[in-house]
Amino acid sequence: EVLTLLVLMYPLLWGLALHLHSAVTGSYIPGTHSIAFVNCLNEQIARDIARAIMDKKLAAYVNILPKSSALYFWKGELEESTEILLLVKTRTSKIGELSNYVRSIHPFEIPEIISLPIDQGNPLYLKWIEENVPRD
Repeated sequence: EVLTLLVLMYPLLWGLALHLHSAVTGSYIPGTHSIAFVNCLNEQIARDIARAIMDKKLAAYVNILPKSSALYFWKGELEESTEILLLVKTRTSKIGELSNYVRSIHPFEIPEIISLPIDQGNPLYLKWIEENVPRD
């Protein structure tokens, strides 16, 4: 019974140990922050969505990348278009809220909103993200 409890508690205890180690040493816990990718039809929509994300404090930083070509299947047909890509730097814990909010304001029927965890980086920059995106 004790062994079962320890096995079940291991992920929680390990997470707690990582956070404690991070707090004491100032080291970064991989995956604490993420980069979300959001595609937009044009620059105006991209700017509007980026500003809305920032106004809601769902990110510390948003890059608006220039126009790129895109190929994709939509309703069984191969489509080609140009898009503007947003790179959104935020806390991983905010990805769900960010995704829901962007879907609520995005003109696409199914907007691309995907994210990747940040494994490592400049500790001062990662701390800056943390300071500029409020906790849940």
